[in-house]
Amino acid sequence: MKAEPPAPPAARAPGHAALLRADRIVKRFGGVVALDGVSFDLAEGEIHALCGENGAGKSTLIKVLGGLYPVDSYEGTLLVDGAPARFRSVRDAEAAGIAVIHQELALVDEMTVAENVFLGDEPRRGPFVDADRMVLEAERLFARFRIDIDVRSPVGALGIGRRQLVEIVKALRKSSRVLVLDEPTAALANHEISVLLEILRDLRKRGIASIYISHKLGEVLSLADRVTVLRDGRSVATMAAKDATEDLIIRHMVGREIRDLFPRRRSHPGAPLLRVEGLDVSASPAGPLVLRGVSFEVRAGEVVGIGGLMGAGRTELVMHLFGAWGFRRAGHVHVGDRSLDAPTPRAAMAAGMVLVSEDRKRFGLVLDRSVGFNLSLSVVGRYAPAGLIDEAREQTSIRPLFDGLRVKARDLEARVGDLSGGNQQKVVLGKALIVGPKVVLLDEPTRGIDVGAKVDVYELVNRLTSEGKAVVLVSSELPELTHMSDRIIVLHEGAVSGVFDAAGATPERILAAAMGYPADRVPTAAHPPHAS
Repeated sequence: MKAEPPAPPAARAPGHAALLRADRIVKRFGGVVALDGVSFDLAEGEIHALCGENGAGKSTLIKVLGGLYPVDSYEGTLLVDGAPARFRSVRDAEAAGIAVIHQELALVDEMTVAENVFLGDEPRRGPFVDADRMVLEAERLFARFRIDIDVRSPVGALGIGRRQLVEIVKALRKSSRVLVLDEPTAALANHEISVLLEILRDLRKRGIASIYISHKLGEVLSLADRVTVLRDGRSVATMAAKDATEDLIIRHMVGREIRDLFPRRRSHPGAPLLRVEGLDVSASPAGPLVLRGVSFEVRAGEVVGIGGLMGAGRTELVMHLFGAWGFRRAGHVHVGDRSLDAPTPRAAMAAGMVLVSEDRKRFGLVLDRSVGFNLSLSVVGRYAPAGLIDEAREQTSIRPLFDGLRVKARDLEARVGDLSGGNQQKVVLGKALIVGPKVVLLDEPTRGIDVGAKVDVYELVNRLTSEGKAVVLVSSELPELTHMSDRIIVLHEGAVSGVFDAAGATPERILAAAMGYPADRVPTAAHPPHAS
């Protein structure tokens, strides 16, 4: 198939000069070409979306723009205000007014929110850090952006969505001319997404430009001025957002038309494989309950979705079921005919239950090790009966899994931290499935991955249910939740606030239940609920 030449950029808005331009950028990693002549430009006061499948080159491009890959490591030219820019470090890019917020958040868990925001630039009183002033200025900054976070809290105590907001505020504090955001809303709740998008629109009015990377195409089209699509390391299209559609962007991204984004194949549920009865769970032995009276069951061949707003207890529920979080104060959990009244990850896996965490980099992968190492990590004892790993047996066992998941990596020895987000997620899924589970807990399994990789995950869910496994799917994306679930359990403040079958699970009813509306006051589509 003949390669498409890079598409010329669409015309910029009148009166807006080119602020940042990348011209024919080529970046290689050994024999692999990650960027193959990519061209991209950004106007003052523009929000320019960058779309593409995982592995298309988006993250590599922004690492070039942000100085993470120095000037001598790639071919092509960067220009800022029309003059060549030779960034040798992130500091050089920041000095030129470019701030990048990567998917891998650069925060220190042990430090407070305020300390993270001012890290390296702390206000001082003589030779000492002025802690009181730092807290006061941090509170003013969060209030300015209407984000409700206690700046005295340690970052490690925050969920991933609120950690993302801290990283964004940290970048905005620098008054950068260009803000680069890599999947900034992937872990945010709807009201937090609204706050962020309003912040970006306000920055646009003040002439600050943004490069916005997201797989949420509806969000992209509502926010961006222009859209550039990368595929296989090349820029294949640039268009005005007002002239684009989701179908058009997807066709450019994948080089083909995807007719069915949610290919759910319903099966006939069998016997219950997971039973949760009256579950009360707290974060500490004597602390307040985070989960209250939660009961449900999941049958063989069934997908049960877990919905709710951020903070409702969705992640806490699946983490507790797997034995990785919380103190059980009441209730019972059964996997098949086995009781999990003293839950630990080892006990959960022995009973036939596995968890794919929402934070794959933090809980799912050893980033510095190989794909093969990560795939076999859950069952490494199988290949080391005498304490030494039989590598030949290990490789023979995991190769079909690697091939079946279609992981895009050089080979099993490739470093997993070098893979795209979608391919890392496939490795996390493989690490769970190699156990041979009966029950699979999926917490935001498509967060931060592209359309093609999402379809691969959905097909995997279908395969699991066709094999008679039970799947619990936690998702913040209502279309994913409604299309891929046979039943949906909605949580509100740690308790079940609604149970819906596939036919009755409208977005309005799910959102109403998530906000705590009683069943007899579920709004219609014509009168949706409003957050207070």
